[in-house]
Amino acid sequence: MRELYPPLEPYKEGTLQVSDLHTIYFQEAGNPEGKPVLFVHGGPGAGIVPIYRQYFDPTKWRIILFDQRGCGRSTPHAELKENTTWDLVSDIEKLRLQLGIESWVLFGGSWGSSLALAYSETHPERCRGLILRGIFMVRQKEIRWFYQEGASNIFPDAWEEYLKPIPPEERDDLVAAYYRRLTSSDSQVRLEAARAWSIWEASTSKLIQDTGLIQSFSGDRFAEAFARIECHYFINKCFLDRDEQLLENADRIRHIPGVIVQGRYDVVCPMRSAWDLHRAWPEAELIVVPDAGHSMTEKGIRSALIEASDRFFEF
Repeated sequence: MRELYPPLEPYKEGTLQVSDLHTIYFQEAGNPEGKPVLFVHGGPGAGIVPIYRQYFDPTKWRIILFDQRGCGRSTPHAELKENTTWDLVSDIEKLRLQLGIESWVLFGGSWGSSLALAYSETHPERCRGLILRGIFMVRQKEIRWFYQEGASNIFPDAWEEYLKPIPPEERDDLVAAYYRRLTSSDSQVRLEAARAWSIWEASTSKLIQDTGLIQSFSGDRFAEAFARIECHYFINKCFLDRDEQLLENADRIRHIPGVIVQGRYDVVCPMRSAWDLHRAWPEAELIVVPDAGHSMTEKGIRSALIEASDRFFEF
């Protein structure tokens, strides 16, 4: 079982203005002359944390991380305007050009896997490899499973808390009901909804529930960006033209080396999506971790991702 690489600080931090409204924060760590890898965080709206740098050998990799629009240290905070999947794809390309990188490996989990697929299917010539985890194809059935009915049957206790901000007469479409509250002009209404939305995800992310994760997701600043941006994306079908778009376009990346790491008991992004992606992209290696849920910090998932990053350095 592989352990994380030791903690390391960025050797460079910066911001990049990507539109008249939005500026994104980025950082680089590891070896400035190393092979470039872009860490694509989840959510959307979750932002980056220091532990993400520890999944890569710092002597070999040029590790690049960024906060997507509206979250982390990117500004304006929790902003929904000009915040779509294709804006983020454009931001990744602008960041690549800013850093003078010809092509790079993308490493993304959950929503990060979705965005990495959207980028690589748009710019396959810029991708040297894909390491994906906790696959989310952003299909309506996946969103309904987690936010309307499905995961609710496995975590009924946490589900009761998720339902509390929404009156019974609005519960036939919970994403829409949450969206109304998360975009309310009343800050208390927004914050109550944001906490409930965020805590639901934290409560279900690991095979063994983690109270520390729940506490970190319930913080006001994190929860507002995370919940608002996620709900904004999901009510807009993640701004895709077709429900199966990411799967249908998988033929564009079949020549790119890839690995898919999936927890067998992932409740947030069930294994069906990883299986469907593997069927559409059979050249990618599928690694099923038998005793894990969704989180990249669970031991089996962590180990598989670090092994993959070590192997991908050779490609």
